[in-house]
Amino acid sequence: MIVPNVRQSFGRSDAAFLIWLLSRGAEQERDRLEARLREDGFDSILDDPRTFNAIMAGREFSSASAELVFYILVRHALLEEGIADLQLADYLAALLITFGRSGRAFRVENGEQEFHHLVDIISAGDESDGRRAFLLRAHLGEFALWLSGLFPDHITARVQRRGAPGIQYFEELGAAGYRMASRYRDAERHGLDRVYLGCADAFRALRTSLNRVADRYLFPVHGDRIERLLRQVSDEFDRGSGILPA
Repeated sequence: MIVPNVRQSFGRSDAAFLIWLLSRGAEQERDRLEARLREDGFDSILDDPRTFNAIMAGREFSSASAELVFYILVRHALLEEGIADLQLADYLAALLITFGRSGRAFRVENGEQEFHHLVDIISAGDESDGRRAFLLRAHLGEFALWLSGLFPDHITARVQRRGAPGIQYFEELGAAGYRMASRYRDAERHGLDRVYLGCADAFRALRTSLNRVADRYLFPVHGDRIERLLRQVSDEFDRGSGILPA
């Protein structure tokens, strides 16, 4: 089970690293940032556009923790989408970090059977009850968001080659999985009911936010491939009108 726990992992070393990155040894700027940290908290620095720009412009990944880098990527992508919910950013960062481990995205929990298709997760969920059913519903949402968020080009290519389901299919089933998972007592017990509902309600916005992370920073291409360009245009059209042309 994935929980929003990335922000709580940040410590003094992460704060010191960002202050160094932003000040670059300038004593006056360092003092100003340290005062800001004391008065407004670490989020004020994490949310500062200069922090994001400094991380990305300098490619300071080797000096920063994976948790810090992924959180900043996700947080600023969501802010660009108009989503300011800290817990959603925390949860999505945790999702990317967890699913980034070898094979974990295809398993509900470590050591279990693998699922490679949403329909198989749905079938297993329908045949289960209790905690197992809850975990499968949550995994349906997470797996759909991970695939459509980070690998939309792969989905588009499969649509063209094999007539496979498109991104809307992932959005609909992913949102449904999150909504079902939010109704279980396990979700409320772990403080995930509101997180899951937020993911269900804003699934498409979360997906497009992760698309930007993937397109710009994780899997950039030199010159937009036509499939990617068409997808991005469609997303922008949807955002403006809510209707796709026939």
